[in-house]
Amino acid sequence: MRVALTGSDGMLGSDIQRVFNQDVDLVNFTLKDFDITDLDATALRIREAAPDYLIHSAAYTDVDGCEDDPEKALLINGIGTRNIVMACEDIKCPVIYISTDYVFDGTKGAPYSEWDSPNPINQYGVSKLLGEHFVMALTNRFYIVRTSWLYGRNGNNFVDTISRLLSERDEIEVVNDQVGSPTFTGDLGVKLKELIGRGYGIYHITNSSHCSWYEFAVEIAKIRPGKAKINPTTTDRFQRAARRPLYSVLDNTVLRLDRGGELRHWKEALKDYLGNESS
Repeated sequence: MRVALTGSDGMLGSDIQRVFNQDVDLVNFTLKDFDITDLDATALRIREAAPDYLIHSAAYTDVDGCEDDPEKALLINGIGTRNIVMACEDIKCPVIYISTDYVFDGTKGAPYSEWDSPNPINQYGVSKLLGEHFVMALTNRFYIVRTSWLYGRNGNNFVDTISRLLSERDEIEVVNDQVGSPTFTGDLGVKLKELIGRGYGIYHITNSSHCSWYEFAVEIAKIRPGKAKINPTTTDRFQRAARRPLYSVLDNTVLRLDRGGELRHWKEALKDYLGNESS
């Protein structure tokens, strides 16, 4: 089986490589290979690669950056995704599109299932939802995978930031009114590999259970202690360009019903990540 991967040098892409390279012919694409916003270049490179499946993990993921430059977000996450899907549809190649919990507004107060109606409250969520619309409109061979609060070894992430601040500062303030499911990219990569060949559609895939960012930071400090005291605070104390949903927990309903098996608890995944980081 040949699988193409966009964004292969990103945080998620790096862990997908670790998982897939064992027994899959993986074709890695980065911005150096082609610009996904260029339809002709995208179509040419994907046609040359002739993959059986394509995982589209390339994206503009700077949430506040998307707010400051919404056209850039729409171009990369929307039009870029359209170009990928058109190129794949031309060669009858199914697409696995990586989306986000930020397509929801966070007001439900309970975990979001795959059939809840999206209503993004920031430009990043809008642009990723546009990508979803293009996927569903242009092919019937698709997996839309929504995930959340990603961290991994090859990219800036909350876990590494908190680990560093714990040793550098005396006190840290972390919001306790935003709730989601931290997800280790290594675990997500394994599940993406298992997903290939199963039924098409929308899947929510995160590590199990949920927490606030404050609770997440406290758990990090238990594993990687430092001198800093962690203080809970509220979202309205932070001035950021983009609004964040307050409750964006994803219920992995389809995965569970389809007997795909849910990912392990986020605390277990975190221990693995930090343990391997320090070894």
